[in-house]
Amino acid sequence: MESRFKLIFLVAVLFMTGLPVLGILRGTDPPPTLPEEKPQALPPSSLLEPSRNSESQGPGIREEMVEVPAGEFILGSDQGGFNEKPAHAAYLGTYWIDRYEVTYQQYMEFVEATGHRQPGPPSRYARKLEALRGLHQPVTYVSWSDANEYCRWNGKRLPTEKEWEKAMRGTDGRTWPWGEGLAGHPANFAGEADGFLVTAPVGSFQLDQSVFGVYDGAGNVMEWTDDWYVEDLYSQEKTISKASDHPPSTYKTMRGSGYTSQGVDLRITNRSFMVPDFRDETIGFRCARSN
Repeated sequence: MESRFKLIFLVAVLFMTGLPVLGILRGTDPPPTLPEEKPQALPPSSLLEPSRNSESQGPGIREEMVEVPAGEFILGSDQGGFNEKPAHAAYLGTYWIDRYEVTYQQYMEFVEATGHRQPGPPSRYARKLEALRGLHQPVTYVSWSDANEYCRWNGKRLPTEKEWEKAMRGTDGRTWPWGEGLAGHPANFAGEADGFLVTAPVGSFQLDQSVFGVYDGAGNVMEWTDDWYVEDLYSQEKTISKASDHPPSTYKTMRGSGYTSQGVDLRITNRSFMVPDFRDETIGFRCARSN
């Protein structure tokens, strides 16, 4: 009996000690691996995906242009900054300018057709980026070159400073497209009190419309123009006829105010400037065309 017990015990010991050896001989199963995630290219149609926060499911804004007739107008202001003085009569021939700022939808059609880079900040960080991408909101985060390429692709060009100011101000030297005074919320500027956290769909503010029917000159976004910035341009105009006669400077001129602008920056005569490759959530553009 004792011998049988010893034999059973010996067999059990050999079996238990042999398990690791069998495991080594059999090999071990590797840990499960997850399938490699490869970045998926977005289909072209997804470039036109609207912001979930915007009411932009309807038809697109038509690319209407407004004819601005030839004639004199008041350029500049004696009440503004140094670079706006002096107020003086200027003359322009007939030209055409977009009724609305270029929208996100229109710009993305250009991106899809040409492969041009998408509008966006130079880094991954952008405040309120999704809220700015409603189809009918003005496109933002575009540099001067981006805007210029879009206009050329569309058979147009960027407006000059003079063209922009006349189209928004009319001929009588008014301070804003509607005339004088800032009572209420005539345009999308100075924060959220007008009902919009960021930019509004173009043409949302009926008062922010010039005598020529051009919208959003006093609000929504600042806009690139074609001209290089020259601080004392108006005081030099007696001897130099066109801004293009000046040697290029470091900056391009922007006109109009944006949804965050306040104070003196709201005047139609205000002249802003920035390096051409700058992109920001408050800067957009519209196009023009010679007659």
